[in-house]
Amino acid sequence: MSAEFRHIVRLAGRDLDGTRRVTYALTQIKGISIRLADAIVKKAGVPPDKRLGFLSEAEIRRIEDAVLNITDYGLPSWLLNRRKDLESGKDIHLITSDLDLKIKEDIEREQAMKSWRGYRHSYGLKVRGQKTRTTGRKGRSVGVKKRRR
Repeated sequence: MSAEFRHIVRLAGRDLDGTRRVTYALTQIKGISIRLADAIVKKAGVPPDKRLGFLSEAEIRRIEDAVLNITDYGLPSWLLNRRKDLESGKDIHLITSDLDLKIKEDIEREQAMKSWRGYRHSYGLKVRGQKTRTTGRKGRSVGVKKRRR
């Protein structure tokens, strides 16, 4: 174990807080949930109750390899965030800016094909079937107007 504590650890292109436990520190990376972080830590063979700043270089490299190549570690496909990708047809997992770009591409594709979801996205309305009569108001229409008598 390294005797030196690091307050900031660079992992997968992101600066992580070294004072947090390994599992919770990994959730600071966009695209990694708490369940996925726990599975990654177990597959990498790192004790989950250890603080991220106390990990050795070898342990950090193992975790980084697991984060960047999640599909190679035999995790179940339901943990991945991009199953049956449209372009490749494979189960993949995206993190950080790759995830943002794919989501943006998906929204643009739906808008181009003029699907219902694309229409809702382009008009700035709720997409997932929520009610819009009283919630999600922006601009001047906020509040309830009483009728004058």
